[in-house]
Amino acid sequence: MYFLFYLPVCLNAQSVKNYSSSRILLEINKFKTCASVLYIAAHPDDENTRLIAYLENELKVRTAYLSLTRGDGGQNLIGPEQGVDLGLIRSQELLAARSVDGAEQFFTRAYDFGYSKNPDETFDNWNKDSILSDVVWVIRKFKPDLIITRFGSNGSGGHGHHTASAILAEEAFEAAADPKRFSWQLKYVDTWKTQRLFYNSTARFRNPEADMSGLLKVDVGGYNSLLGLSYGEIAALSRSMHKSQGFGSARQRGENFEYFEQLKGSKKAENSLFDAVDVSWKRYGKGEIIEQLVSKVIADFDINHPDASLKKLYEIQNQMIRLGFDKSLPHKYEELLEIQKLCTGLFIDVTASEPYLPLGSEGRLRFEFINRTETPVVIDSLRLPGCYKGLSEHNMFDTTVNLKLNPNQPVILTINVKPVFQQENKTFAQPYWLEEVPDGVFKIKDKTKIGMPESEFYNSVLITGKLGQSAKFSSEYSIKYKWVEPDKGELYRPAVITPPVIIHFDENVKVFTNSEPREITVNLKSMVENLEGTLHLNLPSNWRSEPSQQSFKLSNRNQEIRLSFLITPPDNDNEAELKAEVRLLNKTYTNDLKEIKYDHIPVQNWFPAAEVKMLNLKLNKKKVKIGYLPGAGDKVAECLEQIGYQVRILDLNDIANGNLKEYPTLITGVRAFNTHRELIQYKNKLMEYVAQGGNLIIQYNTNSWAGPLKETIGPLPFNITRTRVTDENATAIFLEPEHKVLNTPNKITSEDFKGWIQERGIYFAGDIDSSYQCPLGFSDKGEEIEKGSLLILPYGKGHYSYTGLVFFRELPAGVPGAFRLITNLIEM
Repeated sequence: MYFLFYLPVCLNAQSVKNYSSSRILLEINKFKTCASVLYIAAHPDDENTRLIAYLENELKVRTAYLSLTRGDGGQNLIGPEQGVDLGLIRSQELLAARSVDGAEQFFTRAYDFGYSKNPDETFDNWNKDSILSDVVWVIRKFKPDLIITRFGSNGSGGHGHHTASAILAEEAFEAAADPKRFSWQLKYVDTWKTQRLFYNSTARFRNPEADMSGLLKVDVGGYNSLLGLSYGEIAALSRSMHKSQGFGSARQRGENFEYFEQLKGSKKAENSLFDAVDVSWKRYGKGEIIEQLVSKVIADFDINHPDASLKKLYEIQNQMIRLGFDKSLPHKYEELLEIQKLCTGLFIDVTASEPYLPLGSEGRLRFEFINRTETPVVIDSLRLPGCYKGLSEHNMFDTTVNLKLNPNQPVILTINVKPVFQQENKTFAQPYWLEEVPDGVFKIKDKTKIGMPESEFYNSVLITGKLGQSAKFSSEYSIKYKWVEPDKGELYRPAVITPPVIIHFDENVKVFTNSEPREITVNLKSMVENLEGTLHLNLPSNWRSEPSQQSFKLSNRNQEIRLSFLITPPDNDNEAELKAEVRLLNKTYTNDLKEIKYDHIPVQNWFPAAEVKMLNLKLNKKKVKIGYLPGAGDKVAECLEQIGYQVRILDLNDIANGNLKEYPTLITGVRAFNTHRELIQYKNKLMEYVAQGGNLIIQYNTNSWAGPLKETIGPLPFNITRTRVTDENATAIFLEPEHKVLNTPNKITSEDFKGWIQERGIYFAGDIDSSYQCPLGFSDKGEEIEKGSLLILPYGKGHYSYTGLVFFRELPAGVPGAFRLITNLIEM
């Protein structure tokens, strides 16, 4: 059987849901509860995981976390990803956390531009009204009875994003109920009046003795016998999913209190969050009928035979349809259908023959069905939907299969597919918020997608069937690729539509020094067989490419070819964008394929434009060799190779036993002392290296619970603080204008501090010994000048430097002044 269909990406590729009987019973108990809570904060990892676990699994209310951002501007402890790549990781970490505690996840369009010191700066970057609209949209769609904020609107949360999240929550509480606010939304959703708004007080984080007597006190440390875990244990498992932020947490057991200040709402809660709020089915007209039926299911539930509840569950389904609840309460209706399938033990798995399904190339889908109970199950049809929302019925491809599933007998079905695009120039399987370059906020054309944690399941199969004699179900199953690794077992990842050719540059930035020509290599990978076309380079007229285009022919799938071009820059300092495109017959392709792969989240793919920033700058240097000890992950070493340094990557063994004298300069990567706890043991050797003439540059480290430093990391005392300058345009003040680092071998001027991204520096030094030289000062608006961004100490015959300047951001972004300044540090 052969099908032609449209198949875009589904980012969420989790393994099959298998629930124990006790978990099914918990889900039925949740179905009996009709209340909901929306928790609001700013970033992935801001959420109170213990409270969310308690709300979802103890109170059994539908719970969701709205994170304003995807955490794009944070640091990364597990790899080199920054910006939108890090946002993809942290989005999936939040989804992994929600898979533990059972809650749902939403986002706004806000781009995390890094640390902000106040909400005014935050709103200047985001456009307050845009993000307020998003929060209102989520409230109107989710319809929470309660909203809880993680932070206060008084600035007590420190980070400007934190305060902004509270301000927006308070304003959205009122705006969501006002038909005059964001009226465009009312075409899709109704206004919604939330009953109460609480602030989940963090006062005792700052002061364990803070007076909480006027606040509502709730013990969230209970134990859930159906899950076999306390809410402190669930919280630790959930929070530990935030691995990129180093948030692995110990499991806690026993009572634990949370405190709540009611900010808005007509009736004050005295004893519980839901005082005087009907959380049952009785809140709906004739809902008591459903309430009684569900109570009967719970009372009669057989832990050894969940399928014995199906008859009563079918009766509930019929009553919901009769009363119109399937339309008015679609979320509760979907809950019921899911519970029915869980009770049957129905296993449905849809997998692709390859992880990548290229346009124009045939692939194969494998369907596996198993009915693991005696309940009759029939699969009626499979529908392979079009890739664009809103397509008419004839653009979807159905097949009737009429498969009767006998108890515990696997049924395997395979079909061939050929993914195609319906319209030209459609982006390939992009995360919906990355279809355009963000500017303060993510640009999303279809506003109805706002809030969604990831792209919809467009590469899914809609499967319809019957459970028992008459209960119909209709569910989407995402298409995945499944494989087995000897050390990890069975694994899943998303099956992703790709263009027929992938265009990849080895570097995101290509640096030319002193107008010397350089070779640029473009790697082409054929995702299909028999690929023939032409690669074109597009660049400004004052840059030259020899040749400007090259033809190629690739016979086999996954075959690669490297094509080289000699690029000559103009005579002056210059920046330019080089864009590549492949022309195949009458179509043009311009995309790279980026894969992000970590064990704790599904593999992430997206398709950035195949382009490279070219930078021509005048740069003087003499040294050749550098030793580089990586830390938490950065691309500084690769950038230094771009300007002609020979960089050898070191490990702790090299530091402990190697001859460091062979490196005129030694650099440690970001957070090296945090990620290599043993490094501090070799401090004396490092200081001896400096004293004998070496040049040691320490990039920023932190001194917190996530990475405590018990002693100074320099030859003389200084502390690592949380001080930072967040304004990337903050004026650079030359405190020691004649200092060597500002003059040799490259003259550093104010021009070198133009074009920086996100911030000037983080984790500045404080309590600095007077022997250190501090040549640079920076300050955010209205604050005192901070001089701890760069410390330099002549020590013996060499030099020691500590810097919080964010070279790890600026160099990969191709900031000319950052290259000149770090060159001067290296040449000390």
